[in-house]
Amino acid sequence: MSHEPAVPEPASPEPASGSPKPQLSGPVTLRDGTAAWVRALRPHDRSTLAHEYESLSPQSRRLRFMASVPHLTNAMLDHLVDDVDGVEHVALVLGVTTPQGPEPVGIGRILRYKDLPEAADLAVTVKDDWQGRGVASALMPLLVEHRPPGVTYLLTEVSAHNPASLAMLRRVGPTRTHPSEPGVIDVEVDLSDGGVRHERPGPQERLHPALAVPHARCQPLPRRDRDRDRD
Repeated sequence: MSHEPAVPEPASPEPASGSPKPQLSGPVTLRDGTAAWVRALRPHDRSTLAHEYESLSPQSRRLRFMASVPHLTNAMLDHLVDDVDGVEHVALVLGVTTPQGPEPVGIGRILRYKDLPEAADLAVTVKDDWQGRGVASALMPLLVEHRPPGVTYLLTEVSAHNPASLAMLRRVGPTRTHPSEPGVIDVEVDLSDGGVRHERPGPQERLHPALAVPHARCQPLPRRDRDRDRD
């Protein structure tokens, strides 16, 4: 589970034309009582997503990619925006309405693994000023509810320095963790009482090989780039 920026655009109640299923939109209430809205990420959000990413703090950017990534490349945006189809790859923007207009404050996505069709990766990010107010807690159940058909468990990774993300995953369902490399924890979350799917690997090995394939996941950054950043 990783982080990404929110997209500054108001909610729209109308589904996009030609979508494989209705796009999710509507009101939600945050844990602190704030009224908010949610909508699906759309193709024209690409340039705004790139701009908003750079407004995140260095720590939030590092937690998103587990590396120092100053900006989103075109290849990363292809995956994070253009590949969203609303079924196999669902992305939702959460925002609030202020006197100055709509303000997006969080974004989340869930993506099925092509070679592991019962599993999905999940990522949620909240803007720095809104962290701790229940934005991620509002997005998580919506993403799980609108997960790709047939997905019965989550398979993701979190930073060992991001206990809040691990705590949120534990609230979703029975959770198993495995330290796969320095600073990284692989996580499996059961969504259907199916029990353990993957045997625990040896030290410094991934819980499943799919976690090492960036473009199969919400993580579009090759692992070698993250390894190089740690050196």
